[in-house]
This record gives sequence, C-alpha cells and structure tokens, in this order.
Amino acid sequence: MAVTLTRRDFARGGLAIAASGGMLHLPAVAACVPERSHLALRGVSLAGAEFGEPMPGVYGKDYIYPGAADIDAVARLGFNSVRLPFRWERLAPEPSGDFNGDEWRRLAETIDRAEGAGLRVILDVHNYAGRKVAADGFAAEHKIGSRMVPAAAFIDFWGTLAARCNAWPNLALGLMNEPFGITPEAWLAIVNGAIARIRAARSRHLILVPGVAYTGAHSWHASGNGTMAGIVDPRGDFAIEVHQYLDADSSGTRADVVSATIGPERIAAFQEWARERGLRAYLGEFAAGSDALGRSAIINLVAELERNPNVWIGWAAWGAGPWWPRDYIFRIDGAGVSNLYTRTLSVLARGTVKCEAAR
Repeated sequence: MAVTLTRRDFARGGLAIAASGGMLHLPAVAACVPERSHLALRGVSLAGAEFGEPMPGVYGKDYIYPGAADIDAVARLGFNSVRLPFRWERLAPEPSGDFNGDEWRRLAETIDRAEGAGLRVILDVHNYAGRKVAADGFAAEHKIGSRMVPAAAFIDFWGTLAARCNAWPNLALGLMNEPFGITPEAWLAIVNGAIARIRAARSRHLILVPGVAYTGAHSWHASGNGTMAGIVDPRGDFAIEVHQYLDADSSGTRADVVSATIGPERIAAFQEWARERGLRAYLGEFAAGSDALGRSAIINLVAELERNPNVWIGWAAWGAGPWWPRDYIFRIDGAGVSNLYTRTLSVLARGTVKCEAAR
C-alpha cells in the first residue's frame, strides 16, 4: 500500500551519469551554475534520528541513526557534507539534565563515520523551538522560554554539547530546526544566550542560526526575522540558516513546484537583506519532485546561490536516510540511477556542472 508521508510526519510521528571530458552534463535548463562551485557546503539532510513518537522512543523501533552504508552512499553521490537531525529529548531526557550515555554514543559514532567518509557534519537539533519533558510523561510540547522548558535549559544544553563537540573541530552547530510559536525578539535573546555559552565552552565551530516561523526565506520579512540582524557572536563565525521549499505554499508537502524560477524569486528579498548587512547564509532545506520541472527549479535555485558566494556558504537538500519509503516524494536514493531528483543533486554537489541555456 502506497503511503504519502511528509518530512514533518517522520519528525513527529556508484551513480551512473554520463561524463565527457571530466565534466558532468544535464539537459538544457534556464540557468547554469559555474563549472566549479564557490560554495563550501554541498550536502543533504541525513534523516532518521529525529523520527518517531512517543518520546523518547526506542532506538531501532521508533528512530534510527544512519549507518555506514547510508553515509557511504551520500559520499559516493558526491556530497561533501551532511546535516544530521536528532532530538533534544533523546540526548538529554531532562531539559537541564545530563546526557543519555547510549544516545551520546550513537551521535558520536555517527559523526565519526561521516567524517571518516570525508563528509563535514552539521548538527541539527530538530525540535522546532520546543521539546517534551518527563514531568508530564512526554505528553505535550513545551516551547523554549516556558515554565517547563526555560531558556536557561536550552542555553545549558548547548554549552554542554558544544564542549563535547570540541573533539571534532570541523563540525558546524545548527542551533535549532525551524523554530515556530515564538516571537523573533524572544528567539533572538535565546540565540544570543546560546551563542555566548557555546563560545564560553571554547568552541570555535561555525554556528548556524535560524529565524522563527520555520525560518522560511520567502517569509523572512513578514515574520519579523529582520530582528536577527542583532545576533551577537564573539567570534563572528555564524551564518543565518533559512529553508525554502518550492511548492505552492512553501511548506515542502508537495512534489510539484510553482515554476522553474520560483527558488531565486523566493529567496531574493532575504538574500539582499543578508548582503546589505554583511551576513552569511546557509540554505538548510529545499527539495523538488523528480520530474523535469523540478530538476530545472533545483538547478536554478542552486545557480542563484552560486552567483552570490558573498552571501551563501552552502546548502543541504532534503532528504536522505535509511527509513524513507521508496515512494517518498523527496527521497534521495543512495543508488541514484532511476531518481532524477537524486541525479540532479549529485551533479550539483560535485560542483562541475556544464549546461546550456534553454532553447
């Protein structure tokens, strides 16, 4: 039985491409990326550790960390980085408590595997600016800044995690996936507290900072995320993480895209905002269906990032991982041969695309 599932349903409930002269080719499209990528990060979200309910769940039944085969498949496809989602509740069952030893081991081993495969890891606390707590049996979601999950708990969590992550100097730290249900002003204060604690832990890592309202690039101004210009990092080593889907409502719940040019159109205002303020940006999620229009839309979006390397440091497409069903609309297939979405991303990840203008 075919079941259509979205990326949020899971969080809550050897490629054969013709080559010529060392250059990979795609069919004619409306815009082309440079033959050599300017972007440091060209990767995927490698899902699984954020899957499942109830919390904290049973490892191997409700959620999974990607294994060596999953990681090796990403590397073979040409990606140089992975965004690794996981849940705060599992790593720290109590908001201000110690880390669960088994869960930390799973996370640490996954980082080691990915780095051993030549991939840079971006940690992604996949919690939407909230979490569940043992005090009510993990029954309800509580936002950061509430009585059950005070801001200090999130700040302490990142201080502890950052100190442990000093063992991997090449990591990037993604503070939170798609915050919502919190004001930009409250979120900025929480972010600045977390960054200060991370730096106090002697972390020299790149920090990725999202806005509110699911950190959509298309809704950056309407959501009040201009407030994020007030980010304070003593090292100045951070980037704004935005997400941008290409379906009608930017939700990432449909495979069809609005047009071949919708990506550049939707990120334009955010991109100019970041440029004017000298801020760097990272496109942490995007996707399109595995058809010709989706292919063109993805290429044009990445082309826009490549044309603006003074703003963008890279991207991660959604979504790879061991537990996606074969009919998942945004499934990045480790085999890659029959999946046009995967093949397109793989070519873009290699940073050696040669294409012609559409005729």
